[in-house]
Amino acid sequence: MTAVMKPGLMDDLRVYGAADVAKCFNCGTCSAVCVHSEAPYVFPRKPIHYLQLGLESKLEGSLEPWLCYACGECSEQCPKKAEPGETMMSLRRWLTSRYDFTGLSRLFYRSWRAEVAAIVLVALVTAAGFLAVGFSAGDIRHYDGPHAFLPAGGWTGGVHLFDWGMAGVLLVLLLTNAARMWWFTLGRDRDRRAPLSSYLAALYLLPLHFFTQRNYAQCERKRPWVTHLVLMLSYVTMLVLIMFFLRDMASGPRVDWRVHVPGLVAATGLLAAVIINLRGRLRRSWPQHAHSHESDWIFLILLLYVTFTGVLQFLLHRAGLDLAANVTYVAHLAGVVPMLVLEVPFGKWSHLAYRPLALYFARVRRHAAAAATSAVEEARAA
Repeated sequence: MTAVMKPGLMDDLRVYGAADVAKCFNCGTCSAVCVHSEAPYVFPRKPIHYLQLGLESKLEGSLEPWLCYACGECSEQCPKKAEPGETMMSLRRWLTSRYDFTGLSRLFYRSWRAEVAAIVLVALVTAAGFLAVGFSAGDIRHYDGPHAFLPAGGWTGGVHLFDWGMAGVLLVLLLTNAARMWWFTLGRDRDRRAPLSSYLAALYLLPLHFFTQRNYAQCERKRPWVTHLVLMLSYVTMLVLIMFFLRDMASGPRVDWRVHVPGLVAATGLLAAVIINLRGRLRRSWPQHAHSHESDWIFLILLLYVTFTGVLQFLLHRAGLDLAANVTYVAHLAGVVPMLVLEVPFGKWSHLAYRPLALYFARVRRHAAAAATSAVEEARAA
């Protein structure tokens, strides 16, 4: 694949949060101190060099930005204070916008006002829709039972059916973007083509890295990894409960320990992780929190809002305050829908999908390269 230089690429990346990349003189200190940097994936040096040269297609096909866990060690050790860690973060935002075929990621990362406007618009439409449905079929003074304002329903109706419809749309968007990521990193370059056996052999890495974030634990600072792990596992737990056990979650006012206790534990984990991250960004107490893009704040504030309103709705229902619980539930759903349909496929939540995919694709490349080397050696021996 022919590399074409794009003048001004460094300027474009500044909108995505890149620091002064021109300060970097490629000494390699950042790559030397990074525990994850090893051949052929040498970073941050290699992608920063691509960026300085304006090699847009090379950057599109790079996996290195996703192999970085933003521990900040490289930025602390940089002799020119070029903030290589922040540049890697900006590259992840930029790559997200390249994978997205709709253009929404690019719009959101380049304009926080557009992102906030989209969230508010979807929230208002969601609230209006649920209020219209609720008043037409139920009573706002009843949370559950035959006159429930917004019944959870089952597989064929209620909020549960809406959840599954939204999940279907979300899955299509994520799979499409994942396919574009594959095309940029493996598909379009014939030299990177891998046999099916390589994909199958490395398939276990997807769930392994999605659920454990194992490589993050190798960083010198363990606390950010623990916080990130709690955040991710809490979110996945809550998502499973909502998608598969919504009727049980909405039951009450008696507490059903089978679903409510795991739900409360997950909500506690979400609140704790979000508050820790907000506090870190406000105080800039960790290297990875020294710089914050607008999308970082939007992500955390929206997640805090959704978690808080979800817990409040639960408590109001258990207290027998059905009117207040229903109003809070509508407010909660007005935050959930934009978070899922906007932030997950187009914003920072998408990193949960792209990083495991990058680690998977990296292993596929290694398998393919090893197989090609073995084939050449066998041919020479014959």
